[in-house]
Amino acid sequence: MSTTTNQNLEWLLESLVESTPGAEHALVLSRDGLKLCHTTELTTDRADQLAAIAAGVQALAQSASMEFGDGTGGVRQSMTEFHGGLLFIVEAGEGAHLAVLATEEADVGLIGHKMDELVEQIGAFLTSPPRQPEQSNQPA
Repeated sequence: MSTTTNQNLEWLLESLVESTPGAEHALVLSRDGLKLCHTTELTTDRADQLAAIAAGVQALAQSASMEFGDGTGGVRQSMTEFHGGLLFIVEAGEGAHLAVLATEEADVGLIGHKMDELVEQIGAFLTSPPRQPEQSNQPA
């Protein structure tokens, strides 16, 4: 993603957190757990950690969908409730996810609705195609 795109996405993530009661942090990550952008209150190290956790949660949800859903592996949304907070994760374009951390008192429906609105508005920006291995010109 370019710097301009990251700045635009960071602004939209900040707006989501500021306009949604209970939302504390937001992050866009690739399917394989790399952070693409995040709100400023989330440090780089914490953003890396959250991206890895969110990717793991989504991978588990996808496995559950394959085994117990319709077999497509599709996951619309994951929500984890833990002591002290909530973690929401939604698909946000090809190979990208949007994660939001919220307080445990947050309105679950409102958070989900705001996340869906954001994904609809900027889904094209939140696309992270799978990384391809670098091709070497040297013979194997």
